[in-house]
Amino acid sequence: MARMTVDSFYCKGCGLCVDACPKDIIRMTVDINEKGYHYAECVDQSKCIACKMCYVICPDVAITVEK
Repeated sequence: MARMTVDSFYCKGCGLCVDACPKDIIRMTVDINEKGYHYAECVDQSKCIACKMCYVICPDVAITVEK
């Protein structure tokens, strides 16, 4: 099973990962991180296929994908 996690401290809420995800399982939270940004989160880990598109496109290296 794959697992996608976002380090909310480093995420600046650009949303690139949301657009890159082929399974549409990433969204921006309503919560705000320490820097004042809405950050990304995976809404359904069971649908993650570990394609790493979110990881590759993240300019802040805030995403980790484990398989």
